[in-house]
Amino acid sequence: MIWSLIVGAIIGAIIGAVAGAITNRGESMGWISNIIAGLVGSAIGQGILGHWGPSLAGMAIIPSIIGAVILVLIVSAVFGIRAKR
Repeated sequence: MIWSLIVGAIIGAIIGAVAGAITNRGESMGWISNIIAGLVGSAIGQGILGHWGPSLAGMAIIPSIIGAVILVLIVSAVFGIRAKR
């Protein structure tokens, strides 16, 4: 039980970090934000795109990354966070 939570948090952090790197907004996000962005983005991406492609810890990687990118862009737009140039 606890092992699956730890692995899910690690995969969520990786997905959030990848989304931050894709959008150039990853430097402003801490590791807690990466985990939240990865987990919530995973739910968004899998809800919109379904479960396809490789999967880790119950999260389909490609839809999860796409969902996390969407989430990071929306949150950045709402809070006015700009990409580093």
